[in-house]
Amino acid sequence: MREFLVEITTTIPEGTEPAEVDRRRAAEAVRAKELAATGNLFRLWRPVGELRSIGVWRAADEDELHEKVLGPLPLRSWMTLTVTPLESHPNDPGKADATV
Repeated sequence: MREFLVEITTTIPEGTEPAEVDRRRAAEAVRAKELAATGNLFRLWRPVGELRSIGVWRAADEDELHEKVLGPLPLRSWMTLTVTPLESHPNDPGKADATV
């Protein structure tokens, strides 16, 4: 699977009922656990003091990432995404085939 840096900003539309927000957030938490279990969601952070997320996501390619991984997210219609494809750096200390 390829890795992608995904920056997500979620903006709840004005006038949305709190119950709908709660329902979608609960569904989003369940879906995130499922995606973590399949390896599609590798890491996820929230910058201190900001209402956005930054994560490393995995998919076969960018089309699959958008269509099958991010597209079905319960909060997707409220999200703005920035997707950056990643590749391993030669000096990555976490690289499996790194030599000393």
